[in-house]
Amino acid sequence: MRAGLQEDRGWSPSWATHPGEHLAEQIEARGWSQAQLARAAGLTPKLVSTIIAGRNPVTPETAIKLERVLGLKAEIWARLQWNWDLTVARARERSQ
Repeated sequence: MRAGLQEDRGWSPSWATHPGEHLAEQIEARGWSQAQLARAAGLTPKLVSTIIAGRNPVTPETAIKLERVLGLKAEIWARLQWNWDLTVARARERSQ
């Protein structure tokens, strides 16, 4: 345990944001279209669209391509995806 932090047993966030929402924000902040990002990153426009819509994940390969084009570390994209996947899995488990 680190100084000043209390151990929290059992707390976990009950929400997450799909990385596609963050991707949409990055595109908008740059004034780009989805097609422009897709071309720059070597992705298909359909893949970019489905990631933004939350229907496809950001894979490690995609995260590396986004890092190259957007400058945000691949680890950030991977953590966003992991947090999303874990939150969805917990929600499914609770609903059973």
